[in-house]
Formats: sequence, C-alpha cells, structure tokens
Amino acid sequence: MITTQQTHLPVYDHRPGAGPTLVFLHYWGGSARTWDLVVDRLTDRDTVTVDFRGWSRSSGLPGPYTLAQLADDTLAVLADAGVTDHVLVGHSMGGKVAQLVAATRPTGLRGIVLVGSGPAKPAAQITDQYRQALSHAYDSTESVAGARDHILTAGELPASVKDQIVTDSLNVTEAARTEWPLHGIAQDITDHTRRVGVPALVIAGENDQVEPVDVLRCNLVPYLPQADFMVLPHTGHLIPLEAPAALADAITAFTPAACPSARPADGLRPVHSPDAPQE
Repeated sequence: MITTQQTHLPVYDHRPGAGPTLVFLHYWGGSARTWDLVVDRLTDRDTVTVDFRGWSRSSGLPGPYTLAQLADDTLAVLADAGVTDHVLVGHSMGGKVAQLVAATRPTGLRGIVLVGSGPAKPAAQITDQYRQALSHAYDSTESVAGARDHILTAGELPASVKDQIVTDSLNVTEAARTEWPLHGIAQDITDHTRRVGVPALVIAGENDQVEPVDVLRCNLVPYLPQADFMVLPHTGHLIPLEAPAALADAITAFTPAACPSARPADGLRPVHSPDAPQE
C-alpha cells in the first residue's frame, strides 16, 4: 500500500489490484482506516481510501470543509492517483459526498455504493436543536464513547475498534468537526442526486439510529435513477466496523473485479512525500 500526501490534497492510501478501483469515503468522525476491515477482505481489488480534509492525517489542510470542498478533493485525489475506472463507496457523510461527486458524472465512474449514507433530502429530525446537540457529540473522549455505545453501534465491538473510533473522532480540526452537524447534514442535495447517471446500491443497517432504514428508503432511494436497496441485519450506523464481511460481500457482488474493460493494475504509485505521516 502506498500513502500519498501533497500539500494541497488530502492524504490517501492506494493499494493496487484488480479494477475497477473502489474509492472509499469515510463518515463524520472516521478516517481512511475506518475501511481497513473491509479492504482487508478485498485482497485482490484496487482500492483508494481517503482522509477527508480536516480529519486524521489531513487535519493540517485549511478549510473550507464543506461537502462541496470534500467532493472537489475527492475528484482531485482520483486525478492524482490516476484512477480512470472506479466505484465510489461512501459511508454516512462520505455517502453524501459520493452523491455530489457522482452528480458531476466523472469519466470512468461505474457506480456508487452508499452505506448508511446521508440522504439526499434531510430527514425531518434534522432540526436546529438536533444539529446543535450533534455538534457536541465529539467534544471529549467521554462524549465520543457515549455516542459510540448508545447511538452509533448496535452491538459490542472489539476493544481495539472501540478505541479507534474515539481516536479518529477526536483527531479533527474544530471547523471540520462542526461543519457537518451545523451545515452539511441539513444540506438538500436532491437536485444533484437526481443527476447521478450510474447504478447505485444503498445499504442500510437494520438498527441504524442515525440514518434509519425508512429514512434511506424515503429520502435517498427515490432520488437515485438506478438504485438497489438492501438492509444488513443486526447492524447499527458504523457498518464498516460492525459488519465488514457482509459489507465486503455486498460491494463485491455489486462491483465484480477483472472485467475485460477494466483498467489493469499498473503497479505502485509514486510517493510524493516519502516521510508522509503514518497512523
């Protein structure tokens, strides 16, 4: 795996393999490593995982941290990595970013997988009071642990994964941390989502309290011209960490590798900064 860092781009990891490239975009509170348990099950696939601007290894990048900026960053990462045949996989906030990216109809985009995604149309529960309360969910180790155990997940996780959630949720600049709850989560992007011109797979967690099944069914699926919908049982909002095997299987079924027209793996990408920080 190659870690690439440039001063103007988010840090991303690129693991060469069979195409199409799977491009993973993380949730509010996550990082590129949110996807490790999924990527590790996709051993033959070409994958790119990104630390969004303001988060984790990209925390030093200046704002803005808007959804539009994150979408622009994603397109820039694709260009920098030389990705020309790809599928976007976005979780929660990353799913909303994926919709904005797909709406631009970038060359080589085959499809999008939206995992517990922020819906195109904000749910009725997204009131000003809700957003203000949400903006303090990651104020401290204790508040993150409370959100993790009582809202974000539906079952017990290994201690190492629980610790990772806390670390990632706190490893963010203040402006990036508050941008999603105060602004991005309430942004209506239905006009953009309607412009998505590729097949989509929407995956919901059966017990997701953040983006419930009915919200995704009513506020996201109808705005996607070509969408399949599936529910993963016994799973909360952090699907990549709670059900990585089932998620990897769903992604594989949706995006079979080694298609004749797919871009062949082309070896390791050059590292622009050999001393890029590691997690």
